Amino acid sequence: MTHSLPLSRRHCLVLGAAALPLSAWAAWPDRPVRLVVPYAAGGGADNAARVVAQRLGELLGQTVVIDNKPGAGGVIGADYVAKSTPDGYTALFDASAFAVNAALRKLPYEPARDFIPVSLIVSAPQILVVSPQSPYKTLAELLAAARKTPGKISFASAGSATASHLAAELMADEAKVEMLHVPYKGGAPALTDVMAGSVDLYFGNAASTQQHVISGKLRALGVSSRQRLKSLANVPTLSESGMPDYEVLEWNGLFLPRGTPTDVVQRIAKDVQAVMADAAVRERLSLAGVVPVGNSPAEFSKFVEVESRRWQALVKARGIKLD
Repeated sequence: MTHSLPLSRRHCLVLGAAALPLSAWAAWPDRPVRLVVPYAAGGGADNAARVVAQRLGELLGQTVVIDNKPGAGGVIGADYVAKSTPDGYTALFDASAFAVNAALRKLPYEPARDFIPVSLIVSAPQILVVSPQSPYKTLAELLAAARKTPGKISFASAGSATASHLAAELMADEAKVEMLHVPYKGGAPALTDVMAGSVDLYFGNAASTQQHVISGKLRALGVSSRQRLKSLANVPTLSESGMPDYEVLEWNGLFLPRGTPTDVVQRIAKDVQAVMADAAVRERLSLAGVVPVGNSPAEFSKFVEVESRRWQALVKARGIKLD
């Protein structure tokens, strides 16, 4: 003889089960975790992701698989993660563009609503460089010339709305100067023309630019972070060179889709912070020209909020558009 539960009690049990965190159903993780990098393999974000993924997999006891989904400035990969099942098995490893894209494109997702910021993984300052033959030896000399001849000083970028473009636009906005933007199809040709003196200046990320400064192929006038670079200790920051509020960092961070169970978010956050405290990981990332961070979800959430507000305001104020 079978006995069935009263309908009201069965209803309560179903509701109670639904309210359990996903991780209560099985030991999470019980299969590989996918880390979506919305940029091409071999780039800065991909390189940092692979360093982190290897050690994170060891801590989780599961393989962390890198899945490159490039396109549309990171939007294609981010949209894929935003629409994935929020079970902790799909995460996003994005870059600075995450905070800018909403001002430049119509997005198929809402960054602030559809993602949980987990941790800022690395940051990287940019270096303001000119040709060794340039008449400008300091930031003050460069800005004085820009004020004297509005629109004559030219700056290269890796393309419209890229980090190098935004860094120069922010400098122009804060210094109240007008300069001529010369966009290139990537950082390498931009660097080549600045070395040759065809364009006056360029903001290059530290990983790809500092070697040319050390070799004497470029002259550095300043770095965009609040602290000087250890590798270029004699180069001042822009903030100590007359622009106290100036700070620009390229960055990579880890996000999960909204709705991921809280205990899974906390587990990933804890393990990511442990990865970023690992001396071997920090050394590998430092050698790649980036600064290891590994902060908390609350700290990263605040960082993303401030970054988004600042860059979206600048894009609107300066009329910056994609090519």
